[in-house]
Amino acid sequence: MRSKHPKLQTPEDTTAATAALAQQDVLVHVDEEGIAWLTLNRPTKRNAINPGIVFEMNEALDALEMDERAKAVVITGAGDAFSAGQDLKEYFREPDAGHPMLRERMHRANAAWQWRRLMFYPKPTIAMVNGWCFGGAFQVLLGCDLAVAATDAQFGLSEINWGIIPAGIVTKSVAMALSQRAALYYIMTGENFDGARAVQIGLVNIAVPREQLENRTRQLARTLIERNPVVLRSAKTAYHHCRDMGWEAAYDYLAAKSDQNMVRDPEQGGATGMRQFLDDKSFRPGLGAYKRPG
Repeated sequence: MRSKHPKLQTPEDTTAATAALAQQDVLVHVDEEGIAWLTLNRPTKRNAINPGIVFEMNEALDALEMDERAKAVVITGAGDAFSAGQDLKEYFREPDAGHPMLRERMHRANAAWQWRRLMFYPKPTIAMVNGWCFGGAFQVLLGCDLAVAATDAQFGLSEINWGIIPAGIVTKSVAMALSQRAALYYIMTGENFDGARAVQIGLVNIAVPREQLENRTRQLARTLIERNPVVLRSAKTAYHHCRDMGWEAAYDYLAAKSDQNMVRDPEQGGATGMRQFLDDKSFRPGLGAYKRPG
């Protein structure tokens, strides 16, 4: 196994660590706009998730969190697939035949990046679904904040066809994102659907022709990068926590979260936006974002 990246102390350390993570199963590239591209790189296997992807994605997300160049993260797949889900041989059969702790370690590491990490990742994340997205890949898709898909991308919860259920945490994610009717239909039938249908049922935000996919994803990433990063992170975290709270608890939590932003936000976004709206008359909330310093 490759050694872990060194302890990250300076911007130079994080840049070097990110560069070192362009490995066989995951490619990492931070472009000049501040978009970090994480590409699942097993095109001959339709980017099925194997141990290499699991452990490299954990390392990559660690490095990018501290990499000041990376302002937003896009996850996609090499070739004609986003991901076909879990690699049945390398992820299941081989670990099951080995040391009993290997399977547990693999599943723990996979959960670490697919939902525990992505759900609360401090930088905005976008899934760019360029092709096949099946089974376990739904958790990667739904772990990201937003998703853009090619209209001809193919989606499917095909586990029922194998005589198994969408396990891991896939069924939980699907139940949170889709209506009961849509979720049960695709879980119980195993039927495929395309990117246009994925928008209709709320699985992805946007679907465009394949040739427009990267540009549209870049546009969305730029929009997120332009927003106040402290407030963006706080808003996302608040959503995930409030989703499972009662009304009174959510009310108190959101008040505390708002106060926390006033302390942590170096831009003082709320006060700046209010001044630009009320005093300067230079900003209208419904027509764009306030002008950030610098």
